[in-house]
Order: sequence, then structure tokens, then C-alpha cells
Amino acid sequence: MRAIWKGSISFGLVNIPIALYPATRKEELSFRLLRRSDLSPVNYKRVAEKDGREVPWDEIVKGYEYEKGKYVVLKNEDFQRVDLEATQTVDIQDFVDQEDIDPMFFYKPYYLEPQKGGDKAYVLLRDALEESKKVGIAKVVIKTRQYLAGVKAEDGVLVLELMHFAEELADSDQLHVPKKIEPGKREINMAKALIDSMSSKWNPEKYKDDYREALMEVIEEKVEAGGKEIEEKPKPKKQPTKVIDLVSVLQKSLEQTGAKRKASAKSRRKQKQPAKKAA
Repeated sequence: MRAIWKGSISFGLVNIPIALYPATRKEELSFRLLRRSDLSPVNYKRVAEKDGREVPWDEIVKGYEYEKGKYVVLKNEDFQRVDLEATQTVDIQDFVDQEDIDPMFFYKPYYLEPQKGGDKAYVLLRDALEESKKVGIAKVVIKTRQYLAGVKAEDGVLVLELMHFAEELADSDQLHVPKKIEPGKREINMAKALIDSMSSKWNPEKYKDDYREALMEVIEEKVEAGGKEIEEKPKPKKQPTKVIDLVSVLQKSLEQTGAKRKASAKSRRKQKQPAKKAA
């Protein structure tokens, strides 16, 4: 794994040399646009809306649309005027309680690895954050953009997680969410009972990308068939549901969940039973 950025964490007079590594992997499938007749790849061209002509790179400029159809052109010098100095430093400005931060603010994690001479300070910061349940709120410049970030202790590793600035989060008050409806006590109790019956320990390995796996099966079948069309498997029809009585629907869900749990437990018990010895 290659580091995408090297620098240091800075807070107070402490400076810890670190390297930044991606903490996630993209599993997206990549597709090309092809011409149907001969499967020749189709490339994109940069064309002007006004006349449909292709525009070479040396004639392209960056513009900001300040009114509909009106633009102001920004040159490299304009960007340089506001270019932030890439100090290669994760500059921690505050330490805050982790539970006080809305999870909506976090969006992209990176692992932090100590570099030569930084082991002791790295462990000190990691353990202090873990015990205090604090997050270091920092600003960091990666490439040419400044980010807000949180420095956390996660499973023995320091993690830098990029964050949204407050103005980047949409206002949920604009949503038409029901606020005056009050469910009955019986409905609430049954809903809580259903949640309890479906509760389990967090196991991330349990959840798979079903769409990607199914799509890969289709791709593999087509490759084996030499690109020929394959017969579509019949899909099970979903019965349309009409929710009339919420309590009866919750009751039915509870019964189905309970039956599934009992069947699963019975299956586990069978697997654990020792095989009978032959007479």
C-alpha cells in the first residue's frame, strides 16, 4: 500500500511525522461505451455548446457562472492568489468529545502511520485520545484543497477522517417530515419488540454487496458464453402490500422474525451435536 501524503500531526508544541493511507477500497465495476456493430470503444470529445465543434485543450479556460448564461473566467494566477500553503501538517486546533459530533460530518477515513522518530509521540496521542474519548479537530491541505478533519483512535491506529464543513450539510428542516403524528403506546411497544427480536452484534462481514455479486455472475456467464445472450432467470414476483393496520403488520413481522430465529437456532444445535457411533 502506497502513502498518498506525508507530513506531520501538530498540536501545541507536539509534532508527529506521519504518512496517510486510504482506509477504504472502491469495489465499483468499470464499463466502457462501445459501438454495437464491432464493439469499438467510444471516446468522449470536448465540444462547444454554441456550434458543436470540438475544442482543443489549449483553448479551454475555467469559468464561474455567476448568473444564468453569464461567466467570469478565472486564470491560473487567480487560483494562485487564494492558493493555500501546503504545509504538510495536520494542524489540530481543538479536542472535542467524540459523542458530541454528529456522524453526518464524517465521510472519508484514512489511516495514519508513524514515520521515523514518531513512534512514541504517536502512541501517546493514540492512547490519550482513546482514554479521553476525544477527537482532534484539524485542518489539512491535501494537494490543493483544504479539508476539515478529525483525528481519532480506532482499534490501535490513529485515523484521520475527512469531514464536511457546516455549510456543506443540507438543512433537514426543508424536508416534509411528519412531526405531529403520535403513535399509540401499543404500536411503539410492538415496534420496539420487533427491533429487539432483530437485534444482534455488529458484524460487518455479514453484509455483502448483493448487486455487485449478482452483476459479476451475469458478466462471468456472458464471458463463458462467448458474449452471446443468456437466458434470463425468472424473478420471484413480489406481492403488493397494503398497510392498513400497523399493529397487525408489526405482529406479523414479529411472528416471522421469531420463526426465522427458531429455525436458525435449531440448525445450529444440529450442527453441534456429535455424530452417532455405528453399533
